[in-house]
Amino acid sequence: MTFDRLRGRFLAGLQDQRLRKIAFFLLAVGAGIGPLLAGSAKAALALAPTDGADTLLMLVGSALVLLMTPGLAFFYGGFTRPKNVLNCMMMSFFLMGLIGVLWVVIGYSLAFDVGFGSPFIGGLGSMFLHGVGGELGDQPLAAGFPISATSFALFQGMFAIITPALISGALVERVSFKAWFWFCLIWSLLIYSPMAKMVWGGGFIGPFGAIGAIDFAGGTVVHIASGVAALVAAAIIGPRTTWPNSKRPPHNVPFILLGAGLLWFGWFGFNGASMFASKTAGYPFLTTTTSASAALLTWCLIEWFKDGKPTAVGAATGAVAGLVGITPAAGFVYMEQSLLIGVITAVACFVAVRVKAAIQFDDSLDTFMVHGVGGTVGALLTGILASKALVPGDYFPLSAKILEESGNFGLFIAQLKAVILTYGFVALGTAIILWILGALMPLRVSPEEEERGLDFVAHGEEAYDPMTN
Repeated sequence: MTFDRLRGRFLAGLQDQRLRKIAFFLLAVGAGIGPLLAGSAKAALALAPTDGADTLLMLVGSALVLLMTPGLAFFYGGFTRPKNVLNCMMMSFFLMGLIGVLWVVIGYSLAFDVGFGSPFIGGLGSMFLHGVGGELGDQPLAAGFPISATSFALFQGMFAIITPALISGALVERVSFKAWFWFCLIWSLLIYSPMAKMVWGGGFIGPFGAIGAIDFAGGTVVHIASGVAALVAAAIIGPRTTWPNSKRPPHNVPFILLGAGLLWFGWFGFNGASMFASKTAGYPFLTTTTSASAALLTWCLIEWFKDGKPTAVGAATGAVAGLVGITPAAGFVYMEQSLLIGVITAVACFVAVRVKAAIQFDDSLDTFMVHGVGGTVGALLTGILASKALVPGDYFPLSAKILEESGNFGLFIAQLKAVILTYGFVALGTAIILWILGALMPLRVSPEEEERGLDFVAHGEEAYDPMTN
């Protein structure tokens, strides 16, 4: 039909009989060699130039993910006491500077360079992003990925920023800002960059490595890693001095709702742009919001049934839990599975939060209970629910082979191995970093400084009149 329409439009203006014959001949030849040319184009796909639409998706996605960090600052800040809200928000916002610079200087190179030839760490050849994207920054990332290499480096840098920021939720109101500075710098280099290499950079855990696990947008790299680090850090640094005897409700619930809304908005870039292709980004966009909606509804219904009323804090927490749960699966499942992931993740995180309260462990803002537990549930459900059609062998060779030969149970085992390795590596690495830092400097402020409030102690500023604290 398309050929006939083109032929008619082309011949409409040809009145000369000889010209019409020539035109028919040329169109026939074109129709005959068309399939051959299509085959050549397909064969040359790996060498295709940068695709502008796909690169634009990455740039917009990067902006959305960056917005998640101030969104997280509002989300966490709303939970803290008034005298600590600026310090809590700075623990996230400050990393836009620290990790933003560190990523360009060496973090990206350690995560995605191949100079060391190691499945665990990258190399030093891309320090300062030298050579990334060519002279004008417009060269494609790799064969089959026609996004620009520079947009990929930018996008991954936004993930590197928010991951340690998530850890702060377990440590607010007592950690020294100096210790936080050094912890984030070292943790990003020695824990985050190797994790990104092992999962996304062709390393040991991912679809090109020995394990064959899949992680669409950060279930292991971001959420399990930050959740486990938060759990270990909270255990080593210890609880707040007055906790749990002086528990207080969140000081600003509208901040929490604002932060959750910004996180949900930014998560479209977090998951959606991880497709790397604008034409097919619709699925991760849809699965992301579907899971978040299901989790929010589930959390509120549980509260309503159990406690008699749904809470705004519960709605915000449930939404974030659903976003965490779908992250490793966003591009590998359909709508029904995304609904299921949202519901199961919300239930698991709700139970974890109640268990934490019962055992009186001071993970201040439930970082492990939402991100660690949610990331774990999501990673495992990815193995159980991933569709073969959405795990192509070109991009996920070992994972696709596992699905073909052993089905979803085989992929579940690969996901379980990835989760166990992430827990072990991150827990041990985080503990070592904190033990070394603790020998060199205090990890937490004094009881007197904690009582005064970290806004004034660490920054010389206060969000509110001191009389309201």
